[in-house]
Amino acid sequence: MTILSFYQKHKDRWWALPLILPGVMLPLAHIATTYTQVQGSLVVLYYMPLALLLSLMLFFGMAAVPGIIIALFLHYFPTLGGYETAVAIGHFLIPIILSWGGYRVFSPRRNMISYGDGQLMAQRLIWQMLCPATLFLLLFQFAVYLGVYEKRFNLAGISEPGIRALINYQGLLVGCLTGVPFCYLLIRIIRHPRYLRSLLSQILIQIDRKVTIIEIVVWMLVNGALLALLLWPINENSTIFSTNYTLSLLMPVMLWGSMRYGYRLMSLIWTPVLIIAINYFYRYIPWTQGYDMQLAITSSSYLVFTFVVVYMAVLATRQRAITQRASRLAFLDPVVHMPNLRALSRALGKKPWSVLCFLRIPELEVLGRNYGVLLRIQYKQKLAAWLNDYLQPDECVYQLSGHDLVLRLNTEAHQSRMDELDQHIKNFRFYWDGMPLQPQVGVSYCYVTSPVVHLYLLLGELSTIADLSLSTNHPENLLQRGAINLQRGLKDKVAMMNRLQQALEKDEFTLMAQRVLGVRGDNYYEVLIRLQNDDGELISPDTFLPVAQEFGLSSRIDLWVLETTLKFMADNRETLPALRFAINLSPTSVCRAQLPLEVNRLLHKYAVETWQLVFEITESSSFGNAGLANQTVNQLQQMGCRIAIDDFGTGYASYARLKSVDADILKIDGSFIRNIVSNSLDYQIVASICHLARMKKMQVVAEYVESEEIRTAVLALGIDYLQGYLIGKPEPLNTLLKNEALNKSA
Repeated sequence: MTILSFYQKHKDRWWALPLILPGVMLPLAHIATTYTQVQGSLVVLYYMPLALLLSLMLFFGMAAVPGIIIALFLHYFPTLGGYETAVAIGHFLIPIILSWGGYRVFSPRRNMISYGDGQLMAQRLIWQMLCPATLFLLLFQFAVYLGVYEKRFNLAGISEPGIRALINYQGLLVGCLTGVPFCYLLIRIIRHPRYLRSLLSQILIQIDRKVTIIEIVVWMLVNGALLALLLWPINENSTIFSTNYTLSLLMPVMLWGSMRYGYRLMSLIWTPVLIIAINYFYRYIPWTQGYDMQLAITSSSYLVFTFVVVYMAVLATRQRAITQRASRLAFLDPVVHMPNLRALSRALGKKPWSVLCFLRIPELEVLGRNYGVLLRIQYKQKLAAWLNDYLQPDECVYQLSGHDLVLRLNTEAHQSRMDELDQHIKNFRFYWDGMPLQPQVGVSYCYVTSPVVHLYLLLGELSTIADLSLSTNHPENLLQRGAINLQRGLKDKVAMMNRLQQALEKDEFTLMAQRVLGVRGDNYYEVLIRLQNDDGELISPDTFLPVAQEFGLSSRIDLWVLETTLKFMADNRETLPALRFAINLSPTSVCRAQLPLEVNRLLHKYAVETWQLVFEITESSSFGNAGLANQTVNQLQQMGCRIAIDDFGTGYASYARLKSVDADILKIDGSFIRNIVSNSLDYQIVASICHLARMKKMQVVAEYVESEEIRTAVLALGIDYLQGYLIGKPEPLNTLLKNEALNKSA
């Protein structure tokens, strides 16, 4: 154990692996090298030693130099002697050191990553193929010219430098192109044998997912058959397939492998195949006239085929990685980094039975507005991590937009697990800047079978049931709760929203007016809105105004009522001069800073005086956003409009809130006026409201005056205006025009 630890600690020192590996691997590299003769001169078709030594430099750096020197000395000294051995050592060291240094300078970052990376391909072609091969050949030619390599003169091809130098150069290039990555991989495996497992994993990852075992077997058999034909000795019965024609057939087969199997596997296959094919070149290149030219062409084919196979493998692998990454991102939410709805649909398709569990956290929306969107993101991430500890390996949490999550669970004992899951969720604690936050989580679930066709509708039903779970505080089953009725209510809301939008676009609302009688003769009319259904019947605002408020249409409706009323006043200015109208404003409109500007614009457009308008606001709308509401009220009053507080006495602590509001008119809610004659408590409440209004210098309107007894009672209390069916029922504006004309003629 001590020896192994010592080896692991010091294996990269110059006296360890960098010293041993060159001496062991250099003889093997010479075995892989292929020489031949052209017109009596020695040429090289494939040269591996240069690639091996450069790989050692790339892996160990300058620590490999002593081992390289010793390995070269042991190899060349017995045959060349001391002087030529020293020159040979320098001949190898200069190209590999310069190439190693240039590569490190021009690729300072991530230069040690595995081969097959497209971003470093250009630098590696220059500094690990072109540069060492060119420098090595030039130095060799120069040494021969000086007469240093007398015993190896023929290798340089000085007598006819053209074709022999070209073959030598191509042999060096193809040796570096295939040998450097191959030797680098061997060194890496020797240094760390466990890398074999990682290499196998990388090979499997790079193979196209559509590839089958049958395809690989067929491809290997075709390769083996072509290689066997290529290496079959030439005789009088040989066909064209026993020539280098078969080498050209090997090219498309290898290209298919490059595109399908990735760089890792192809580099391990192509390099040995190429070494074998070059080593037995004489079996498919016959010794005939023009042999040297044919050898040069075949040598160039080795180089070109290798480059194309390698380059296509790199491109295909990179493109496949990009496609796979895009595919993974398509199933991942980019903000929360959790599986999305598309991933849920895919997971449901893989399982015949599943349980869908829907989680709703509505308070996240409020917390997100106050503390930022990052809180919502981190809450979902940490809740998902908390749930993953409880879930089984093939179960998962999926991200939904807004403040929702959904889980896919297995069906085994899902009923009991649901209670455990609910308790597990309640035990979750979330801290934001040291502050504990525990928003309530609504849980709903249902049992589904694959394929789930209407997933979006199903999630909508689960969402509705999850809202119910917030009130019951325990998980709700979709099937047991009968989501059909709940979903029907939601669909009715959506239908009403569409009907309201259509009415706004096509002016399909109907305006009614109800008379408000002033005891001093200063009457005005309250404008009421109605909506016609498909049968022509009028729909009460209590039915559609809550939907408009929920879907953000109330402000548009208020502006439509205001503009339509002002247009009516402008069109009938001569018939109904000095007519006043009261218009109701929704909570959303009162809290809009642009409302006074829009009112002023419409008043100028239709030439209506500000004193002709009374704006009625409810207590809730005034104080939903107290500061902005008071600002809007003050601006409307400064313009000359009057403000009335509607339905006073219900819903809020009216007396306390009224202290901070300056209004002109106070409308007492009809629930107090209705029983003022028969209920002494209601009478005292109305009396106190009237007293408070006089202190605030406000006029008072009594709603729901439907009998003479009520009229007499409210007049006795000094109320300024009366409104109710006794005074007048709501009537369309056109009818109002006729009635006013009749009253004037009478």
